[in-house]
Amino acid sequence: MASTEEICNRYVDDYVALDPVAATMLGVAGYDDRLTDYSPAGHDARAELARRALAAVTAAEPADAGERVAKAVFTERVGLELEIHDAGLDAAALNVIESPVQGLRMVFDLMPTDTPEDWANIAARLRKVPEALAGVRASLLTSADAGRVSALRQVAKVAEQCETWAGLKDGPGFFESLVADAGTLQSELAAGARVAQEAFAEFAGFLRAELAPLAPEKDAVGEDVYRLWSRYFIGASLDLHEAYEWGWHEFSRLETEMRAVAGRIRSGATPAEAAELLDADPRYRIQGRPQFEAWMQQLSDDALKSLRGKHFDIPDRLMALECRIAPPGGGVGAYYTGPSEDFSRPGRMWWSLPADRNEFTTWREVSTVYHEGVPGHHLQIATAVNQAETLTKYQRLMTFISAHGEGWALYAERLMQELGYLSDDGNLLGMLSEQLFRAARVVVDIGMHLELEIPSGTGFHEGARWTPELGLEFMLTRTITDQAHIHDEIDRYLGWPGQAPSYKLGERLWLTARDEARHRLGSAFDIKDFHTKALLMGGMGLDTLREQLSRLD
Repeated sequence: MASTEEICNRYVDDYVALDPVAATMLGVAGYDDRLTDYSPAGHDARAELARRALAAVTAAEPADAGERVAKAVFTERVGLELEIHDAGLDAAALNVIESPVQGLRMVFDLMPTDTPEDWANIAARLRKVPEALAGVRASLLTSADAGRVSALRQVAKVAEQCETWAGLKDGPGFFESLVADAGTLQSELAAGARVAQEAFAEFAGFLRAELAPLAPEKDAVGEDVYRLWSRYFIGASLDLHEAYEWGWHEFSRLETEMRAVAGRIRSGATPAEAAELLDADPRYRIQGRPQFEAWMQQLSDDALKSLRGKHFDIPDRLMALECRIAPPGGGVGAYYTGPSEDFSRPGRMWWSLPADRNEFTTWREVSTVYHEGVPGHHLQIATAVNQAETLTKYQRLMTFISAHGEGWALYAERLMQELGYLSDDGNLLGMLSEQLFRAARVVVDIGMHLELEIPSGTGFHEGARWTPELGLEFMLTRTITDQAHIHDEIDRYLGWPGQAPSYKLGERLWLTARDEARHRLGSAFDIKDFHTKALLMGGMGLDTLREQLSRLD
């Protein structure tokens, strides 16, 4: 019988053959000229592979402690993915941030462009875009026949994204821009870009003309669907009502902390007033997108160099982290993409910016660089990718659980304050603003999807039940986050139920686990050692993480 490690490794090899988009995202070579089959048959094929692998891992007897953890991680994750498939939610997936439509656009961001062979792969993949989108269309229509259609808000917003990428809005299309400077295979690439853009334009038309009339106007998914997605993003079965109540307490605590910092920026200032002062302060302003990109890169490079050796053990391979402006059309915000398996493609931090924006304030963004880069996502994800000798390929490449990863990245922001990197009150207010925003997400996301009552004592529509309109009003009036970003965020929560609370709920566990380890070990506790051991374990759900962190000594 194959070992747990062998089964997990083989599963990754078999999976990427069925999902070439994931192969490129994960940095597995050999599939860059292909695209994923998103038709019902494609979803079924990947589910059947998962069933066979899950049965094999369940039957396997772990050889050691490492394999026991690998088995726990695999069975929890793959088992949940099968639940989602059996509920028909994978084939029906359509939202503004994380569905096959976005994957088919974003995968081109991660493809190498150094050689004629690289460009030949891009040309081949471009030609396959119509077929891939036809598969998405077939799955969405099949799901619609079964009564599963994303809310109208998501359908309309994804149509807008597709139109942007197709060049139907201001500026050239994404694919036309992608191949403009290829320097090789020009006619083939130009033809492929036209084919891809036409396919996205036609898909936008399909969404508006065929799917939109079938889409419900109600955004809330209800408690049953929400619980399943929450388990997927958290890796644990939560008491959603307790989490909702805790979110309110955490929001109130952070509001108090922000008021104190705002008062130091100007005596008597509210956080909103302090934000206006900081926005107008030349010390925190940057003109130009290239200059903003350069600022990000410098801050990231400085963090890597200063944290290395003193607070974290950072191998040479992890010292490369690229900061880039993301292509237009994908909303507003920052995200991270991990390195390839061999690190030939480095980890990258991407900033999605409004197309018309050319002036930026840095005080809001310092902690985000730490969140997406080091000691946040880059340190965590790239550390796992680098553990070929101790983790299975599945753990290294395919195990990103939102509460674990986003929880760590949010913990990393607070950690940088503890380490003295946010001594400037402007940058500190920016970090606390992000923390407050993540606490608000817990309240608003659970509240909107479960249509919960707003409790007394909150000073906000007490006794009313959450709606998207109230969610937007709350984020606009009770946080100091950029307003354009807030509008995108509400759309995101409603289309990706259960993901937004995972940041704060994950951070809650990381902080609790650290406190427990400090209490358990007393004077022997070493925070660098705690971080090192925790990161070397790779990704896992919160239940598994809680168990493993309790064993650290």
